[in-house]
Amino acid sequence: MEPVSEKEIRASFVNCSKGEASRLTLPTDFAETPWPDLDFLGWRDPKAPERGYAVTWRDGKPVGIALRASSGPRKSLLKSSICSVCVTPQSGSGITLLVAPKAGAAGRQGNSVGLYICADLACSLYVRGKKTTVLARRLEESLSPQEQNARTLRNLHGFVDQVLAG
Repeated sequence: MEPVSEKEIRASFVNCSKGEASRLTLPTDFAETPWPDLDFLGWRDPKAPERGYAVTWRDGKPVGIALRASSGPRKSLLKSSICSVCVTPQSGSGITLLVAPKAGAAGRQGNSVGLYICADLACSLYVRGKKTTVLARRLEESLSPQEQNARTLRNLHGFVDQVLAG
């Protein structure tokens, strides 16, 4: 992923107000972001853990979406799930339903879309083997690492398209 400045990140959000975007908390280690290892920048808000954010490049510009964790019951640590973005198996608590308001008028009317994704939004690092899950394994796949990265980005972009289709 191409590096994105703080100003570009705050201006990129399509499904929250400019005020909300200006108040969001960037990752605590933002200055050390490993840009070459990322397909998208995703993080949970350190000051409001039920909030998450994802920023990706679309058509030559960054596009950000604001997310909220579902308030449903926590999943069992004994059961595993697979992330809809990076296809990484995780223990039940490693995958969460994150919900994004749709962009524009639809979002202001309360319409939203959801996605089961790695709770820490570190999909790119799991795909590249830079981070491991509690299960400490990824599925063996016939796809090359580059194809897995492309799939991760394609899956995220599909979700972003649903948010933009307000």
